[in-house]
Amino acid sequence: MEVFKMSEVNDRGTKKWTAMMMPEHEEMLQQMWQEQEYKQKPILDEQKQFELNTKLQLALQNDLTVEVEYYDYNSHDSRKIKGKLLVADTLANTLKFDNDENTAVSLDDVLEVLID
Repeated sequence: MEVFKMSEVNDRGTKKWTAMMMPEHEEMLQQMWQEQEYKQKPILDEQKQFELNTKLQLALQNDLTVEVEYYDYNSHDSRKIKGKLLVADTLANTLKFDNDENTAVSLDDVLEVLID
């Protein structure tokens, strides 16, 4: 009688079960894997918020190009946008950029500001 070690067994893992899965189950698995990759929005301390506000004011006053990294709730990840700021509307709590789409970003979602 032959005894096989586990390393010698040709196991295909989960591949052997994929043929038995319904399309609805595959969609649910894909959605579950995407949700596991979601990133939480980082919480910024007061010092970081002050630094970001200072850079934004400097960019507005001197008409400088900035690259703003912000948290996007739709994709649950950070995004970057580059351009000149039109206005920082404190009442609406948004930054408006001078680009093709006239993009607006919430001030609460800003994670980083880089001045070119």
